[in-house]
Amino acid sequence: MPKRTRAGALTALAGAALAVGTALAAPAAAATAAPKAPGFLKAADLPPRAGTSWTAGKVTAGIPEEVRQDICIGVGLGGGQDSWYRKFRTDLDTSARQVSAELPSVRLAKGRFAKLDEDIVSCADRIEMADPQIQATFQDHGTLPVGDGAHVYALRTVSAWGSSDIRLIALGREGRTVTVVDWGQLGGFVDAPVKAFEKTATTAVNRLH
Repeated sequence: MPKRTRAGALTALAGAALAVGTALAAPAAAATAAPKAPGFLKAADLPPRAGTSWTAGKVTAGIPEEVRQDICIGVGLGGGQDSWYRKFRTDLDTSARQVSAELPSVRLAKGRFAKLDEDIVSCADRIEMADPQIQATFQDHGTLPVGDGAHVYALRTVSAWGSSDIRLIALGREGRTVTVVDWGQLGGFVDAPVKAFEKTATTAVNRLH
């Protein structure tokens, strides 16, 4: 009887140890399974800007607050789950950023791409509706033969007090990953380096995986 009791106790202890081991192993497994950030642009990949050079920030998880509030891409990018971003700056008025999202499936990635495309195309009208003192003009620069699709757009905004900004936006997808590259500076359409930006957009999609 005592032997059986001891054997039962040992069995119980072994079971408890196994349970503890499993509990301890679970977070470690979850940590190793954390999503990995896709590849990002480097400073040298951005369109050259006379008189200055590009500086790249760190690849950071989530979506920055200014992107969340962006009327063109904020809603389409979602809440920031499995998303990463990188900011780029110069010593002048030119800046850029890249935001990428890894979706659970290709179907969902296609849906995210379609939503972003719709929001970007309608962005100029929505900007003017939100602020009558701003005039927005949209240009479609067409698709790029890279990955599973990419599109380049330009958006110029002019305020009633005279300021003028030009913005280039590239939207691309490779498999389950969707990326947006956003470039901007003071000026108009004539100041936008469209051809160089198309090369940047192509590099961004190619570098995702």
